[in-house]
Amino acid sequence: MHKQIFEKYPAKDKSNLIALLQAVQGIYGYLPEGALQEVADFVGIPLSRVYGVATFYNQFRLTPLGENVIRVCRGTACHVCNSANILFTMETNLGIKAGQTTRDKKFTLETVACIGACSIAPVITVNDEYYGKITVKEIPGIIKKYNTPKVQDKQKAGVK
Repeated sequence: MHKQIFEKYPAKDKSNLIALLQAVQGIYGYLPEGALQEVADFVGIPLSRVYGVATFYNQFRLTPLGENVIRVCRGTACHVCNSANILFTMETNLGIKAGQTTRDKKFTLETVACIGACSIAPVITVNDEYYGKITVKEIPGIIKKYNTPKVQDKQKAGVK
C-alpha cells in the first residue's frame, strides 16, 4: 500500500483508525481486504475490529463502485411522488438491488435519504447529473445513455 499514508500517523495509535480508513478509501475508492489488514497491523488491532469500524460507518465501502453511480432519492418529497416505483424499475432494469453493482461494473445503485432537490421530486442522480420529475418510462433511456461505449472505447475497437 502507499507508504505515505502511514507516514502521516504514529504507529500503534488506535485513535487514527478512521482517518487511515478514509485515506485508504481515497486512494482505492473502497477498502480492499489487503489494505484493511495493513491498517490493522499498523494500528495494532485485530482485523475483525477494523472490519467492525468499516462496516459500522456507511461512508466506507468494501467493494468498488461501478463506473456510473445511480442514486435514487427516498426522502419525503420523493417518497410521496412514488420514488419506490422508480427504485423498483431501476433494480429491475439493472438486474441488481440497491447497494449492489452490476457484474460488468457499469452501474452501482444506491438509495439516499435526501438529494436536496425536493422541488423536482422524484429525483435521481447518475454520477453528478440530476434527473427530476422522473417517470418509470424514462429509466431505460437513462440507463442506455450511460451504457453505451465511450468514444475512446469505440476508437480502440476501430468503430467510427
